[in-house]
Amino acid sequence: MRTANKVVPLGQSVIAIAVAAAFAPAHAQDIGELTGPGSSVSVGIGAASGDEKDRARFGMFNGLRKHDYVGLFGFSLVNRDSSSGRWFSFEGRNLGLDNRELSFSYRQLGDFKVWADYGELVRHDPRTINTGLMGAGTANPAVAILGAPGTGQDLNLELKRRSFSINGEKWFGGTLQLEVNFKNEDKTGARFFGKGFACASVSAPGCGGPTAAATGWALLMLPEPVDSTIRQLDARLNWSNGRLNLSGGYYGSFYTNAYGNISPGVPAGLLNGAGTLLPLSAGLQAIMNMPVALWPDNQAQQVYLSGNYALTPKTKVNFKYSYTHATQNEDFLAMGLAGAPAGRSSLGGEVNITKAQVGFSARPLTNLHLHGDLKYDERNDKTPVALYNLEGANTFSNGQYSPKKLHGRLEANYRLPANFVVVGGLEHEKEDLGAFTQTVNVAGLSGLRQKLSETGYRLELKKMMSETLTGSISFKSSKREGDSPWLKPLSLACTGLGGLSNAGTGVIEADTGLASITTCATFNNGIGPSTPTSRPIFPFIFEDRKRDKVRLMANWTPTDRLDLTFFVEDGKDKYSHPSTDHGLRNTGMRMYTVDAAFAVSDAWKITGYLSRGEQTLNAGHSTGYDASIKDTNDTAGIGVTGKPGGRYQMGAELTYMNDKLTYTQLCDPACSVANAGILAASGGLPDVTYRLTRLRFFGEYAIDKTSYLRLDLIHQRTLFNEWTYNYNGVPFFYNDNTTLNAKQNQSATFVGASYVHRFR
Repeated sequence: MRTANKVVPLGQSVIAIAVAAAFAPAHAQDIGELTGPGSSVSVGIGAASGDEKDRARFGMFNGLRKHDYVGLFGFSLVNRDSSSGRWFSFEGRNLGLDNRELSFSYRQLGDFKVWADYGELVRHDPRTINTGLMGAGTANPAVAILGAPGTGQDLNLELKRRSFSINGEKWFGGTLQLEVNFKNEDKTGARFFGKGFACASVSAPGCGGPTAAATGWALLMLPEPVDSTIRQLDARLNWSNGRLNLSGGYYGSFYTNAYGNISPGVPAGLLNGAGTLLPLSAGLQAIMNMPVALWPDNQAQQVYLSGNYALTPKTKVNFKYSYTHATQNEDFLAMGLAGAPAGRSSLGGEVNITKAQVGFSARPLTNLHLHGDLKYDERNDKTPVALYNLEGANTFSNGQYSPKKLHGRLEANYRLPANFVVVGGLEHEKEDLGAFTQTVNVAGLSGLRQKLSETGYRLELKKMMSETLTGSISFKSSKREGDSPWLKPLSLACTGLGGLSNAGTGVIEADTGLASITTCATFNNGIGPSTPTSRPIFPFIFEDRKRDKVRLMANWTPTDRLDLTFFVEDGKDKYSHPSTDHGLRNTGMRMYTVDAAFAVSDAWKITGYLSRGEQTLNAGHSTGYDASIKDTNDTAGIGVTGKPGGRYQMGAELTYMNDKLTYTQLCDPACSVANAGILAASGGLPDVTYRLTRLRFFGEYAIDKTSYLRLDLIHQRTLFNEWTYNYNGVPFFYNDNTTLNAKQNQSATFVGASYVHRFR
């Protein structure tokens, strides 16, 4: 329903590497980096090897998945009058690609500044989807069953963002400044999405289970249609008068979505797991045809004030305060959603958030520095409670989540003799999650907690061992415990109660219009030997937790030309709860990095890094097996830039990343014979590996003092064996023979040539 002319500096961040890979061609003609201050224009052409499947990841954001050739266009117009203080600039970047940008700026130094930005970004889904679905990417897709896998049409899902912003600053004398920023972003296209349901007599009695003549489950690929807008406005006043500085203003965020739901058309029969066309079981077709709600319109508005005051030259206090009012009240029928609870035409969502902080910074002694702060967060959920959900004969409602959190921190920094610095800190946090909504479904959970507290400390020792060598070692530890007993959910008939018992208090509160409820959940204090299930489940966010982390760092500069940085970090979380053999037990992380920069000469420089990171998780599952998850990430890179001659400049960068996720499954003591046999035969879930190797090269030849030629070459290889949609070369199948696939080994090469002219 419609309602540089240089190699980008190397770093060890996996996210940075992934983003750089996606935007690699854009760097080849970034005019801001190529020319620096001054006006210029760049014209060129780029070509990419391979087909769409080879470039699925290489071209996710720049348009090179679909296009073999692209134009490389950019310009920079700059006018700076130092005598009058007026600056003007107008720039265009990546104008021939899918991530094009335009920016404008005009300023009078010391008086005002206005600027505007426009940008586009298209995300191409890296997977290959072959389907017979009609109306894909609309609110009313119609499912059509393919005669055989791969006989449909390939569907390329694209998500396009268009954004523009208008910004301004104005100075009133030397003490008052006004800032106004407005941003509008439109998002259109389609996003990967789907819908599925497995019949169970308990949750949907009319659905029925599978029989020899019918299928009792269905899973379909139904892309989410996207046509939304988000607008943001930030206006603030900054005031400074020597010892006192204040900043206050208003921030608003407004989201609108033209689509309220997806209402698919699902036929009376679908394919089962063996590929046989069978009728859907009774009621399943109706469930699959039900509308799926999409993101509703919503908004949030905030007022805020922050500042600091110098009590003395060595002592300052600071504070922050903000109040946010967020609402979501789009009409259900306008979204195409029927069957709302009686008396409810919209969610009427309302959440008010208050944040306050006060802190200080002082140097009472020459060698001693103290700082600390106290923070308070409160979330007040005032959304009306109503019975939105039906599971069999049971009804349950939405919940009101209204936590309060108080966090205090105190830290001291003291300089010792022999260039030692010792740092010590204490932290304490208390959190009250509020009374749990009694009518929320908590099926499957054995215990909840209402109050938590966490206390921690930090110790660090720094040392300047020489003018060329510095280092530090730090240890941080914290312990989280429950300030209230575990609350045990029980089944309770609520009809005729006229009220509901507050969690853990026994106080009967007024029935907020829920007299029609047939069953609900209530909570008892204490988890005793007679837990509700033989394998109790306790959410890890409520469990006791012991967290320890140690970090070592050193920087060595043996010569003016060589700089080395070493970093090691090791941390572990240990969880405990009433169940000893079940739930989350522990997590861990380790990271080792080495960064180096070496200036061979004034004309040649080399940078490089090595990094290894590990994350682990160990947990027991309710179905009788233990899971041990380990993610290992290895990255390395080396780059060189130099000037082989007066007219030549070149650079190269080689990047390697290997990320491996291992999901080991083991039977726990209560594992069934069937599960043990499955794990023994399969070995558990396969590993998931993402491997990237990328070589980037650029070369420049100066034709004269105002123009030059530039050549860019990027070669990228990726391996991604995500077994959920490609296992041993077999694509993922849906119940209408739609397939989801991706080429595991992809290779692409981009070559771009540009002519750049500077205007003097």
